[in-house]
Amino acid sequence: MALNPVLMNTLSMDSDIPLYLQLVGIVKRNISAGMLTTGDLLPSEAEMCRTFEISRSTVRQAIGALEAEGLVVRKQGRGTYVAEPKVRRKTEMVYSFTSEISSMGLTPSSKLIEFDVITPTPDIVKMLELSSEDTAVYRFTRIRNVNDEPLIIETSYYPQYIYPNLTRQLLETHSFYSLLYEVGIVPANAVDSYEAVILGRQEAELLHCKPGNSAFCVQRRTRTDSGMVYEYTQSTIRGDRVKLDVFLHRDGVMFSRSVDKNDE
Repeated sequence: MALNPVLMNTLSMDSDIPLYLQLVGIVKRNISAGMLTTGDLLPSEAEMCRTFEISRSTVRQAIGALEAEGLVVRKQGRGTYVAEPKVRRKTEMVYSFTSEISSMGLTPSSKLIEFDVITPTPDIVKMLELSSEDTAVYRFTRIRNVNDEPLIIETSYYPQYIYPNLTRQLLETHSFYSLLYEVGIVPANAVDSYEAVILGRQEAELLHCKPGNSAFCVQRRTRTDSGMVYEYTQSTIRGDRVKLDVFLHRDGVMFSRSVDKNDE
C-alpha cells in the first residue's frame, strides 16, 4: 500500500508555529496540490502520532481545525476523509496571530509583559457576558512581533473557569488557543470593531514608534459554537505597518489584513 502523502512531510520542533497548525498546513497543501482528493482517507491518529512524534491531542486539534473549515469530515468508526468541495465552507475569520502572520511568509513571536487574575470591571463583565462581577478573569498583555519588530499591543480577558490552572509560565511556553482546544473550547466566530487612534507616549515606546503616530484600536469578542463569549481582546496595531482591505460583493463582505514587511 502506498504511503499516504501526509506522512511524507515533517514537522519542525523549533518553529514558533504550533505543531497542530503545522499539521493543518500539511493537509491543506496536499489538498491544494491534488495529492489528496475528495473522499481520500487521512492517516489514522495513531499513524500521525507515530510518524510525527506528537501527542494524540495535537492530532485531534489539527483535525478539529480542518473539520471546522469544512476541508475534512469524520465518519464514526471509519476515519477522517477529504470533504467534497460543495461541503467546504469559508469560515469566519477566527483570529490566530501566529497562523495569520506565518501565512504571509513572515516570522511571528510574542512577549508577555503582564499576567494577572482580576476582579472584572463592569465593562469587562458586559463584554464577556459574565453572570457575576465576582467571576475571576485572566488579564494578560502581550507584545506581538513580526520579524522581531513590535506590531501589536494586545490585552486579552478570559473567564478563569474556562481554564482554571493557567500560569504565567504556561502561557509563555504554550499557545493559549492550543490549551483551550485540549479542554474543548473552540472558536466558532468573532466580531472585530476597528477605530483609528493616535499613539500615546507609553504605547509608542512599546511599539517603537513616535508619539502621535496613527494606529488601529481593535476590540474583539470570540464565541464558541454554543454562543458563549470566552474571549475579549483589546489591541493597538501600528498604522504604518498594517493595511486593511474590505471586499464588497453580492454575497456579502470579505475582510483581509496585510502587514508591510518593512525590508528597508
